[in-house]
Amino acid sequence: MNINLGSHTMRPIRAACLGTATALVALLACAPVAAAAATDTGSTRAEGGHRVITLTGRLAEQTRFPVNPGGAPAQGDRTVFRSILFDKDGKQVGETGGTCTTTRVDNGGAEECVVTYNLPDGQLSVQGMVFGNLNPGPPPSFDNGITGGTGKYDRARGSVHADTIGTGTRRFTIDLD
Repeated sequence: MNINLGSHTMRPIRAACLGTATALVALLACAPVAAAAATDTGSTRAEGGHRVITLTGRLAEQTRFPVNPGGAPAQGDRTVFRSILFDKDGKQVGETGGTCTTTRVDNGGAEECVVTYNLPDGQLSVQGMVFGNLNPGPPPSFDNGITGGTGKYDRARGSVHADTIGTGTRRFTIDLD
């Protein structure tokens, strides 16, 4: 098992293959609608009645499962991660967990990620691609789709935008339709 909280700034080639997934982390990471949605902390109404929620996700755990241990990144490499979610006041409001699988290793790489956001009033399911995860530097920003949810988020739709704001830390902007 390899837990690497610092993979977002200096990533060895092997770690780079799946480092972006951590974010969704953070998913995922990624990770971001939590209690802010439940308590309306950090959320605003946008045009058309959309609810916009901004949260911060901090990577808590990450394990990589490479196809070629110790070798070059390969299609099928996988990472599993968990992140803790915080509202704008720094209060813990939930967590995310998910997996990302490498689908392409050329042209900067690509991963397909599936992440669940565990929130006080239900869960959100998020899925999508992350491109450029093998490029040097911090993990790239990405946009993924909300595919559904439970509880307060039953039949949820919308998107999640993630930006890296520090080592193992992402800002998530959730736009609920």
